[in-house]
Amino acid sequence: MGDFKMDMKEFIDFCKKGNPISGEDKELHGLLTQCSFEAQKVTMELNTSYHSQVEIVEIFSEITGSKVDPSFTCFPPFYTDFGKNITIGKNVFLNTGCSFLDRGGISIGNGSMLGMNVTIATLNHGLPSETRNTTYPSPVVIGENVWVRSSATILPGVMIGDNSVVAAGAVVTKDVPENTVVAGVPAKAVKEINN
Repeated sequence: MGDFKMDMKEFIDFCKKGNPISGEDKELHGLLTQCSFEAQKVTMELNTSYHSQVEIVEIFSEITGSKVDPSFTCFPPFYTDFGKNITIGKNVFLNTGCSFLDRGGISIGNGSMLGMNVTIATLNHGLPSETRNTTYPSPVVIGENVWVRSSATILPGVMIGDNSVVAAGAVVTKDVPENTVVAGVPAKAVKEINN
């Protein structure tokens, strides 16, 4: 990046635009490490003592860097490696043990529920050995009224349509249409939801 130096706000904006980061870029990697340590610090605060729902909303607002709706509920522990690229709608519920690798962007729509130990990943590494230390972000978008059941994993670039259900233990590698139940590894459509 030459002589240009980013501050943390510029770096977070850079990440939100979906830019890859190479482990060779010392400036960006240093900012990434700093942001990750900040996310760890705040999540440790969340995870190591009791908090009321109001306090959890306040802590999540600190984690994400933006106001989280008072209707949000989370049962800790919760883990994130970045924190600043999470968008949470109204009446969202996260059960215990959720892990978000969010640098690529995670958006969760109104009324959605994530079960215990759900993992959402938004980064891939380069496949050739010369780019393996470069991370490539792809956002995950979860629509409204989605239910992601326990221990499901959602991989980078996936969009889950409104009112859909991801079965427990599923690994979601492709987009899920609205009103669809997916299950398995890799997840496949197994049922249509008729309201």
